[in-house]
Amino acid sequence: MGLESPVRLYYVYDPMCSWCWGYAPTWLKLQAELQRAGIEVEYRLGGLAPDSDEPMAEDMQRFLEQTWQQINRELGTEFNHDFWQLCNPRRSTYPACRAALIARASGLEQAMVQSIQQAYYLEARNPSDIETLTDIAASIGLDADRFTSQIHSNSLDRCLMEEIDGVRRLPIRGFPSLVLEHGGELTPIPLDYKRWQISFNAVAQRLC
Repeated sequence: MGLESPVRLYYVYDPMCSWCWGYAPTWLKLQAELQRAGIEVEYRLGGLAPDSDEPMAEDMQRFLEQTWQQINRELGTEFNHDFWQLCNPRRSTYPACRAALIARASGLEQAMVQSIQQAYYLEARNPSDIETLTDIAASIGLDADRFTSQIHSNSLDRCLMEEIDGVRRLPIRGFPSLVLEHGGELTPIPLDYKRWQISFNAVAQRLC
């Protein structure tokens, strides 16, 4: 796929989005193929749920657990349902989004996201808690003290709000989503949870 002008694909996600976790194996394959084709990939945070110290409502807990079961049935994705008994769930994903932004500055956003997903979905740990995120940050090589200072900063919060605002202007309907930027245009790219080729071929057709 020869390219005469810069091409960028945005991957719009939330670190605690269960469908993003289900899509992860296919996304990694697609990302590798896109990069081999010379297409730049950029992550963009959508921000599912703002900060909250309130316990997650029981009906939301049931809905999310059923969603996990659905993803497991459809995609074979593994989930540790002990999370719902061992943790105190909160509908709050912005802390995890901020952690991803901090990691991005060090070129570790993908490592952070993968570690958050593993902690949440496989290890029954709560990424809504700063303590969990700090442990994850240290595990991928970030300085824990500096991370703790950054994640509480007003400047980081402004960066997240600006990114979420920008994502809301993209032609998307949810997370995960793919958007191609080329020739000054933004085009939504179809996403298949099992076949990376669907999105890759859509990008290739758009660039013909």
